[in-house]
Amino acid sequence: MKKTLRKNGHRPSRVGNVVLDLETRAQKGDHDALRLWLRLLSCTVRIENHVRFLLRRHFNTTLPRFDLMAQLDRSAGGLRMNELSQRLMVSGGNVTGITDQLEREGLVVRTACPGDRRAFTIKLTAAGVKRFREMASQHEQWIIELLSGLRKDEKEDMIHELGKLKAHINRTALPRKPDQRVRSGEGQ
Repeated sequence: MKKTLRKNGHRPSRVGNVVLDLETRAQKGDHDALRLWLRLLSCTVRIENHVRFLLRRHFNTTLPRFDLMAQLDRSAGGLRMNELSQRLMVSGGNVTGITDQLEREGLVVRTACPGDRRAFTIKLTAAGVKRFREMASQHEQWIIELLSGLRKDEKEDMIHELGKLKAHINRTALPRKPDQRVRSGEGQ
């Protein structure tokens, strides 16, 4: 049996054969919606923690650095700092700190934006592209392995059902301007 380690190197807490996590808060009488939310959150946290651990072990990097490089890899012309901040849903200060590290390592380059002396565009260097793609290839394999307990049709069903849930949340729970409407199919 494979043992999972937390990012600090310790195994998750157990009581008997039950791993203690966010889902263990749920009780039999709780609403299905609450139990589903805790199950989704628990799976997300477990996967994310495992990926964080593997990125650190295999590439001596962090998930935020990987995520920033992923955004840049998808944008050949680079991205402005504020665009990175929005896409990563983190503060500008966080983006600046990660960018500073990656720049020192020669993985990104920062160039001034024409017409705005305060703005910079960040772009992966050739070394950054090579390094990111090595990590991304391994990351994909880790995710495939983590989700291998589901059949292809089960994964497709979950993608479909969670797409419906995401669309519903986008329609009902996200703050919007009064005149803004969600277009059909948006958010899936």
